[in-house]
Amino acid sequence: MDRPSIYDYVGGGPAFGALAAKHHDRCLADPELNHPFAHPDGHPEHVQRLGAYWAEVFGGPATFPGGHSAMLAVHSCQEIPAGWDQRFLACFLAAADDVGFPEDVKPVLKAYMEWALAEVVRYSPKGSVVPENLKTPQWGWSGLIE
Repeated sequence: MDRPSIYDYVGGGPAFGALAAKHHDRCLADPELNHPFAHPDGHPEHVQRLGAYWAEVFGGPATFPGGHSAMLAVHSCQEIPAGWDQRFLACFLAAADDVGFPEDVKPVLKAYMEWALAEVVRYSPKGSVVPENLKTPQWGWSGLIE
C-alpha cells in the first residue's frame, strides 16, 4: 500500500503554513537568528511564501514564485555565519513539534532540512551565482525524489 505524500499526511497547506509561522516565531526568539528574520526589508509575505515552498517540497502544489532558484537567490551571498544552520534546524524541528507533526515524519523533515541547509550555505559566500530554473526538490518518505 502506498503512503500518502508527506504534504497530505501532515495536513496539507495549512499544516505547512503553521510550521512556517512557528518556525519564524522561533527564529525571531533566537538571539542569533533574530536579526535576519526581523529585517524590515524582508518580503511582507515571507511566512506564507516559506510555508508554500515547504509544502511544494513535500508534495504540495507548485505555488512558490520562482521555484528553487528564487529560494536560493534570496539566501545567496549572505555570508551565513558558522552555526546558524544548526540553529535554524533546531528551530525547524522544534516548530514541527509545536504544530504537532507526527513523530514518524520528523526524520524525513530533518533529512530534508540538513540537505537544504547545506545547499543554502554553499551559495552563501559573496559572489555566489545561483543557476536559473532549478526545479524545486521533491521529498518523500525515502528522501530526495528529484
